[in-house]
Amino acid sequence: MAVECFLDTNILLYGYDLDAPSKRSVAQSLLENAWHQLGRTAISVQVLQEFHVNFIRYGHSSAEAVALIGDFSRWPVIDNTLPLLRLGLSLQTRWQLSLWDAMILAAAQASTARVLYTEDLNHGQDYGGVRAVNPFLPA
Repeated sequence: MAVECFLDTNILLYGYDLDAPSKRSVAQSLLENAWHQLGRTAISVQVLQEFHVNFIRYGHSSAEAVALIGDFSRWPVIDNTLPLLRLGLSLQTRWQLSLWDAMILAAAQASTARVLYTEDLNHGQDYGGVRAVNPFLPA
């Protein structure tokens, strides 16, 4: 089964955000799709790390974060590796991105996803075969 999309950290976080109901609804739809089509939605170790830090920052317990990370780990997870870092550094220069955004893009490329759901990149832009989509923009 081929990976179709990659989720940035903000998608996971909004899935549990009671303060942003419209974004929560959109994020939950993407998360439900990921669960219904296991193997077609990827994330990265970086996404899981950022999720843990921010989930706790928003008042949840570390135990809750760890349990959710265990669940999310059933999806394809791209590891942080030296080749991925090199790709991220190259993408950072090519697209003038922060290193963190470039690493998310590198992981999306490594996963073979064609779509990256994120708020952090230019909506609709093709970044070397991966199209950034901000699912929270009005239709």
